[in-house]
Amino acid sequence: MNTPTTLDVNQVAHLRSWEGRSETLTDEIVAAPLRGQSALLDRDDARQTAGSEVPPLWHWLYFLPQAPQSQIGPDGHPLRGGFLPPVPLPRRMWAGGRLQWQTDNPLRVGDAAQKHSRIASVKHKAGRTGDLLFVEVEHVFSNAQGHCLTETHDIVYRAAAVPGAPEVPPTAAETDAPWQREFVPDPVSLFRYSALTFNGHRIHYDRSYVTQEEGYPGLIVHGPLIATLLVDLVRRHVPGARLASFQFRAVRPTFDLHPFRLNGRPSADGKTIDLWACDHEGWLTMQAQATLA
Repeated sequence: MNTPTTLDVNQVAHLRSWEGRSETLTDEIVAAPLRGQSALLDRDDARQTAGSEVPPLWHWLYFLPQAPQSQIGPDGHPLRGGFLPPVPLPRRMWAGGRLQWQTDNPLRVGDAAQKHSRIASVKHKAGRTGDLLFVEVEHVFSNAQGHCLTETHDIVYRAAAVPGAPEVPPTAAETDAPWQREFVPDPVSLFRYSALTFNGHRIHYDRSYVTQEEGYPGLIVHGPLIATLLVDLVRRHVPGARLASFQFRAVRPTFDLHPFRLNGRPSADGKTIDLWACDHEGWLTMQAQATLA
């Protein structure tokens, strides 16, 4: 794949011209995706019907990209340009985010909902493994009753892998969490989550692509799936929990073939929960924090 590893000043200036761009999407909150996610997470939820609340982070099952097949790029994502800037760096990852809920007005099945998105910033950085471009997107979700949720979404674009390039040193995860759960990210579970989110990114299901073209050792577990599993850990330990806020940051890719561990530690008053994920070697892969309403 002939792709650039560096961005010049003019390219960065052009990409920064996307700052401030916005778009508004509408969607109907239906029950079928919620039922599918309950099945994927092995939850024994009551069958979702009209009026059922959308659990925290499950709004990611809606407002999905639906580019025509002719507009899909070589990585399985929609071609670059349009709302998001046309970053030429080949590797694109969901790096983290911050969310705040209006707990008195959750999204519910049956809602005609709206998502207003704006490019908040585009920032360039030269890292040890090549150029990085960070795009911050702000999303505001609402229904007929008003504001439901605000989300800030961090996207990072990276240069292609270079053989022999130095790797970022891993960080050992804490091992004594009072809450722990193991998840096995086999190809079937990754495919099912890609299907639920209409995510065609090949790094999650195409082993030859992710290993040969992007230089990773295996299929990559979706960052949003790991974040969803961390919030699910909270919901399993605090039945009926309502989240006021959640923030997460991807630290290191998680690959298939091995189970990974979800960890949680509540504060003394139980209102704040520190959360983290680690791979089968004990390396930290995601850090997060949830605040209960």
